[in-house]
Amino acid sequence: MWMTVGEHRFALTLANTEAARAFAAMLPLSVDMADLNNNEKHADLPKSLPTSASRPGTIRKGDLMLYGSRTLVVFYLTFESSYSYTRLGRVDDPSGLAQALGRQGARVAFSRT
Repeated sequence: MWMTVGEHRFALTLANTEAARAFAAMLPLSVDMADLNNNEKHADLPKSLPTSASRPGTIRKGDLMLYGSRTLVVFYLTFESSYSYTRLGRVDDPSGLAQALGRQGARVAFSRT
């Protein structure tokens, strides 16, 4: 699976979860993602996904998560968090991810190819 931000393309590996499979079934999908806390981008999905939320403790740069049942989140920094998320997957090589996403909103496309 792929995530494209402008001219930058990142390979993604999906988690083996019901939520990740439901997300993949929505593809291709382009969303306008807003910045939050200078460490993540988020956007509401067109429909709710199944959830199995847990507290990961440490969020890793490149994590792709679901907050609640409809909010897609891409993290571009590593930090500690007490929030609960459903894991969708992660960017295989998050080098350059923060620079590609920038500090403002970003248009992000997710695709199978």
